Amino acid sequence: MLGHKKYYIIIIVSFTLLIGYLHYKTDPENYVLHDIQTELHYIPLLLAALVFGLRGALLTFAAITVLYMPYFLAAWSDPMFSMYRLFQILLSGCSAFAVAFLAGFLVDRERRHREQAERNRYLASVGRVATTIVHDLKNPLITIIGFTRRLQKGKGDLDSALKSIMESALNMQRIVHDVLDFTRPINLTFSEEDIRNVVNRACDSCRTSAKKQQVTLSVHLPPDPIKARIGKTHLERAIVNIISNAIDASGKDEEVAVNAAHGENGPVIRIKDHGSGMDRETLENIFVPFFTRKHVGTGLGMSIAKKIIDGHHGKIRIKSKVGVGTEMIIELPENFNVGKDKGKAAG
Repeated sequence: MLGHKKYYIIIIVSFTLLIGYLHYKTDPENYVLHDIQTELHYIPLLLAALVFGLRGALLTFAAITVLYMPYFLAAWSDPMFSMYRLFQILLSGCSAFAVAFLAGFLVDRERRHREQAERNRYLASVGRVATTIVHDLKNPLITIIGFTRRLQKGKGDLDSALKSIMESALNMQRIVHDVLDFTRPINLTFSEEDIRNVVNRACDSCRTSAKKQQVTLSVHLPPDPIKARIGKTHLERAIVNIISNAIDASGKDEEVAVNAAHGENGPVIRIKDHGSGMDRETLENIFVPFFTRKHVGTGLGMSIAKKIIDGHHGKIRIKSKVGVGTEMIIELPENFNVGKDKGKAAG
C-alpha cells in the first residue's frame, strides 16, 4: 500500500506543477484559459483527499496556493486587473479550500467508520472462535472429570474409564493442534516423493473412522509412480482432513473413493463421496475458519487443508450437488521453485 501511495504522490505533485506551469505560460489577459486551468486544480485536490484524507487535501491546497501566489500578486499589481477579477480568483480559492476540506473530512470519516467496523468484525470473530474452542474442549473435559471422579470413588471399570479418558485427552490435543496449525505459519520441507505413498498413508489413517461409520473407503492408484516435490507430512494431513470430511458427509454403506493420477500440470488427487452434497452457503464458506455444519469439530480442517495446498502452490476445486455428493480435487504442480527445499504457508 505504501508503494502505491508513492505513485499517487508523484501524480499529485506532477499535476500541480503542470497546472502551475500552464498558468505562468498563458497570457494573463486570457481569462477564459486561466479559468479552465484553475478548475483543473480540483483534480489533484480530490485525488489527494481520496488517497490521503483531510491532511493530504489541505497540504495539496497549500502547495497550489504557494505556487499560484506569485502569479496572483503580479496580476493584482497590474492596473488592468479589475476588482471583479480579484473577487473571482479569491472566490475560486475559497471554493477550492472548501472542496478540499469537505472531501478530506468525508474520506477520513469513512475510513474511521470502516476501521471501526473492521475492529468490530474482528472482535466478533474472536468471540466466535473462543466460543467454538470452549465448546469443543468442554465435552472431552467433562468426560475426563467424570471418569476420574468415578475412579476416585472406586466405581466403574478401570480399563473402560482409562480408555475414555485417553480418547478425550487425544481429542483435546487434536483441537489444540488444529488451532495452532491454523494460527501459525506452516513450515514445509520439500522432497521428491511418490504421491501414491502419501495417499495410501492418509487413507490408512482414516480407515478406523470409516469402519466406525460403516463407510467404504476405496483407493484407486496407477501402477506407475507419481513423482512430485512436496511436504509429505503436511500434504498427508491435508488429504486426511478432506477424506475425514467426506466420510462424515457419507451415510451408512456409502463409498468414499480416493484416487490419484498424472494431470496436465502435475499430480491430481480426487476424493469423492456420495453424501448429502453442499448447498450454496456451505460451498461459499467451506474454507472459512471455524465454519462447520457438523456437531463436533473446530471447523478448521478444510482451512488448514487449503493452507497446506496453497503452500504447495496448488489448488483445490470442488464439485458438489445437493443430494448427489461432493468431489474435492487437489491439483499440485509437478515442480516449482522452493528455495532451499523449504517454504512457508502464510498464516
